[in-house]
Parts: sequence; structure tokens; C-alpha cells
Amino acid sequence: MFLSRAKLIRLVAFDVDGVMTDGGLFLSDSGEEFKRFNSLDGHGIKMLRASGVEVAIITGRTSRCVERRAQNLGIAHVYQGVERKLEAMVDLLGKLQLSRDAAAYMGDDVVDLCVMRHVGLAITVPESPQLVQAHSHYMTKRSGGYGAVREVCELIMSAQGTLDAQLAPYLK
Repeated sequence: MFLSRAKLIRLVAFDVDGVMTDGGLFLSDSGEEFKRFNSLDGHGIKMLRASGVEVAIITGRTSRCVERRAQNLGIAHVYQGVERKLEAMVDLLGKLQLSRDAAAYMGDDVVDLCVMRHVGLAITVPESPQLVQAHSHYMTKRSGGYGAVREVCELIMSAQGTLDAQLAPYLK
């Protein structure tokens, strides 16, 4: 079921905390927020974009480091401080003129369920609550912030037959 859904995907949107990071929040005394991102995940996103799949971030928190990470990875669609994530996804699908079956969303908590239940491919991480796992089409083997995003990127490219082309330059 996962592979047949993954073949249709033209957009993948990611939550940040617990998906692109391990969910931990580092706050300085001055209130500055720090997050740890995984470089393997970042390269997976770059390859997925190069294969023709749009990438977005939809997150409830607002953080300058997320903005910087998105810029570094070439992610043009960034929705931060979003209380109604489904509205952001519907807006994005409209802008990109895509059906909901062509979209995937990767989240890790109950606040993500509204989007996960709306898209063609719902993905979560092993640390997510049981309810979120029950509404997912796929649960990664890797944890959030530790390669889960890369795993998903490679699985989608594999399902679409684009992974080998993305890896070929590194095998010369």
C-alpha cells in the first residue's frame, strides 16, 4: 500500500520538532531557540527536490533556525507558527494545483492528525503516540532527527524510480 501511494506523491510536507529534529528544544537564558538537524536528512531533501518532488515545512512553532535550514535546503514553502496545519496544507495544494492524493505529510503528534488524515500518504516516526501511528500509512524505522526524513525521501524516490539517478553521481 505504501509504494502505490508513494508513486503518486508530488509534494512532501514535514513537521519540524520530532520529525526533522529529535523533538528536544534548547532555549538560552535570552530565549533564543536552538535545534539540531540531521545532515543525512538534509541531503535526502535535496535529492527529493532534484527528483521533481516539491518539499514544504508546516510547523506550529516559529524559529529563525527553521527559516535558515529551509533556505539552506532550498525549501521555498515554509509555514511557521501555524495553529491550523490543515489550512496551510490546503492553501499549499491550491498554490501548487495538486490533489490531496499527490501529497504526503510527515508528523509526530496529535496536532498533525488533521493533515495526515487529509493527504494521500501519512507518515510518522516510532516515537509518535499510538493514535498517530494508527492513522499513518508508514512509520519510519529511524527516529525523528536521526535519519527518518532521509528514509522517507529515499523510499519515495525508490517508489518513483528516481533514486538510482539521484545516487548515480556519487558512484562514479
